[in-house]
Amino acid sequence: MFCPAALPAALLFSLTVAPLGAQSPEARSSAREIRRLRESSNAAIARHDTAGVAAILAPDVVVVSSNSTHIVGREANALRFAEQFRLRPDVTYRRAPGSVRIFEPWHMAAEEGTWAGSWTDADGRVSIGGRYFAKWRRIDGAWRVESETYVPSYCRGSAYCRRAPQ
Repeated sequence: MFCPAALPAALLFSLTVAPLGAQSPEARSSAREIRRLRESSNAAIARHDTAGVAAILAPDVVVVSSNSTHIVGREANALRFAEQFRLRPDVTYRRAPGSVRIFEPWHMAAEEGTWAGSWTDADGRVSIGGRYFAKWRRIDGAWRVESETYVPSYCRGSAYCRRAPQ
């Protein structure tokens, strides 16, 4: 009978943790590509370029925003960004991937990291951020975001930060 407690700690660690860090050259290449695509999306947001923002999204992407709004579809997400850029001329968002894990057999990837956003409302500057998770899938040879979820861990500034989402 197998008893994990009987294994030396170093061996148990290598069996449970080490395989997570081992990635094939193809997986490492995919992870680099996803990070590059994320940076291109960040740059598009900084330019207020809705086409550039939408470029990494799957046609049927599902985004759960920090205030729990669900936006379904690439076009709907592009329109939402266009509206934010119109209403908040100084709005910016930036996502910083902490990890990108590739599941090669299914051509899927998990991206986890931190995000931050800011803009000016009539009653002051908003600074918001937290953690995010994105699920990627290779579609017709290209990596695309299938879903993103944003969870706030702080919000400072205007009354926007004091209103709970409905």
